Amino acid sequence: MTAFRSSQSYATQFPQLARACQPTPVIAPQWLAFNHALADELAWPSAWRDTQAGLELFAGNTLPSWVTPHALAYAGHQFAHFVPQLGDGRALLLTEVELDDQGQQRVDVQLKGAGRTPFSRGGDGRSALGPVLREYLVSEAMHALGIPTTRALAAVLTGEQVQRETALPGAILTRVAASHLRVGTAQYVLHQQQFELLKTFMDYVIQRHYPHLTQADEPYLALLEEVQNRQAALIAQWMSIGFIHGVMNTDNMTLSGETIDYGPCAFMEAYHPATKFSFIDKQGRYAYQNQPAIGLWNMARFAETLLPLLGDETTSVAQATAVLEEFQPTYEQHYWQLMCAKIGLEFTPAAQQLVQRYLNLMQAYQVDYTLAFRVLADGDVQRAAPLFQHQDDWQLWYQDWQQQVTPQAVAQLAQRNPAYIPRNHLVERAIQEASQSGDLTYFNRLQQILAHPYEERLECQAELQPARPDQAVTHTFCGT
Repeated sequence: MTAFRSSQSYATQFPQLARACQPTPVIAPQWLAFNHALADELAWPSAWRDTQAGLELFAGNTLPSWVTPHALAYAGHQFAHFVPQLGDGRALLLTEVELDDQGQQRVDVQLKGAGRTPFSRGGDGRSALGPVLREYLVSEAMHALGIPTTRALAAVLTGEQVQRETALPGAILTRVAASHLRVGTAQYVLHQQQFELLKTFMDYVIQRHYPHLTQADEPYLALLEEVQNRQAALIAQWMSIGFIHGVMNTDNMTLSGETIDYGPCAFMEAYHPATKFSFIDKQGRYAYQNQPAIGLWNMARFAETLLPLLGDETTSVAQATAVLEEFQPTYEQHYWQLMCAKIGLEFTPAAQQLVQRYLNLMQAYQVDYTLAFRVLADGDVQRAAPLFQHQDDWQLWYQDWQQQVTPQAVAQLAQRNPAYIPRNHLVERAIQEASQSGDLTYFNRLQQILAHPYEERLECQAELQPARPDQAVTHTFCGT
C-alpha cells in the first residue's frame, strides 16, 4: 500500500443497514495505548497516531473529514433465542481503510464505547476500562498466536465514570476488523424479507471476503462452504490453545472467519472439557467442549439466510444440509492436525490416540493446559513429570511418546506450544492496577510478554505459571 485511503463502501451501498451517528464527546481523554505496528500496516496517517489529534479522534471528540461514523444493524440468536434487531449499541464504524491501490482489500476501523447509538436499547453506549484493556490484551495476544482475530489499534480513557454495579473509569477501544459483518447481520437482512437486498448483501460479502467465488457455478452455496470452513478451522485453533470465547451468539460470529468480541472470554488452566467462565452462561452452553457444536449450530443459522438464493425449497435445503454435514469432519481434521503437531507428530490414528491419552491424564491430574504441552519441548521429564505427580500412568505415556517422536520434532515444539497466554489473573491484575491507581506498568509489561508468546524468558517466570488458589478468576463478565 502506497498511501492511506479510507471509504465507506458498506454504509454507502446499504443505507438501510447502517445508520449515521456521531460519537458522544468525552470530557478529559487520556492515552492508554496505541498500536504502532498495526498503524504501520494500515498506513495510518501520522497526524492521527499517538498525537493530540489522534487522542481526540479515538475519544470521538474531533473527527477528521474522512471519518463518517455509522452504527451497523444486525440481529442474532443470543443463547439460542432470536432477537430480530440488535445492532451496534456502543460501537461506531469510523471508516474502512483500503489496503491496496484497487480497493479490493479493506478493513473496518471501529470505536467501542463511544456513546449511545440508535441500537443502544436503553444502554449508555459506554465501556468501562476493564473490558477495553481485556480486549486490547487478548485480541493482540491472539494475533501473536497466529489466530485470526480483530485487532486493537488504540485505547483511551474518557475521564468520565460509567455506572455498572459500581462507578468505574470509562474507556474507548479502537478495533480493526476484516469487517464487522456477522451471521447476525445476514439474519437481520433475511428478516427484512427483501430478496434483492438479500442477494445484493451476499454479493457484497463475496466480493469483500471471497472474491474468487464470483466465478463459481453456485456462488451462494460456495459462500456457505467457505464461511463454514473458516469457522471450523478457527474453532479448532481456539480448542488447540484452550481458548473459551464465552458468548458464541450468532451476532458474535463473523463472516470473515475472525475471532470477535472478547467479553467473557478466558484461557483454560486446569484441563477439563466442561470448563466455562462466563457468569451469564449458567447452563454451560458455550463451555469449552461445546464450541464445535455451537459453531455448527451457528452455521445452520447462516445457511437459513442463504436458502432463498439457492433455488426451490426442497433443493436448497438438501444442498445446505449436505454442506453442513461437512462441518464436523472439517473441524476434526483441523483439530487433530493441530493437536498431533502439539506433541510433534503427524496426524495418524496412532498419534490421535496418544493425544487423547495425554488429555485424559491432564484431566485426571488437573494439569494446566498450556504448561502440559509447553514442557514437552524440554525433551526430558524435569518439568513434565511433576505436573502429573510422577505417576506410573504418566511415565508409561511419556515412554510411548518418546518412541514415536523424533528429536527434530521435539526441537520444534517450543514454536508450536506457547509459553505465555493472557491468563485470567494476569489480565485482572493489569485491569485492577490501571483502574485503582491509573498505573499502566503491568498492562504494558503484559503487552510486551504476550507479543512474543513462544519466547520463554527467565524474567517472566511468574507469567508462565497458572494462578494460585488465591489468584484464581473463576467468572468473567460481558463488558456491557
